[in-house]
Amino acid sequence: MEEKYILYVQTTDAPERQYSPLILAQTARAMDIKATIYYLGMGLKILKPGVAENIQVGEFPTVKEMIDKSLDMGVEILVCEASKRMLGWEKVDLIPGAKIVGAATLNDLVLEADATQWF
Repeated sequence: MEEKYILYVQTTDAPERQYSPLILAQTARAMDIKATIYYLGMGLKILKPGVAENIQVGEFPTVKEMIDKSLDMGVEILVCEASKRMLGWEKVDLIPGAKIVGAATLNDLVLEADATQWF
């Protein structure tokens, strides 16, 4: 049987909107479904060192803890190169595990995925 694949696209830096793609990607991995989170637009701001550590909503773990758990479970974290340039970041440090990819990658991922969800 062919492996199922879900692509989650994070477009915002709003704290309360960070958890859904991370929780869903972790759940997908627990179900043996391949999962990728693609950070686009303002969502990139969350991936700068020191930012996700300071975001915690309710009794959930910090967003950094959620990202680390997602990476540990095999969720791929991809970052849009064009969005990086849009934010004026010629050179930027991102959290370990985040991989910068070209904008065409998103199109390829959407075509490959069995489902996509946007946040």
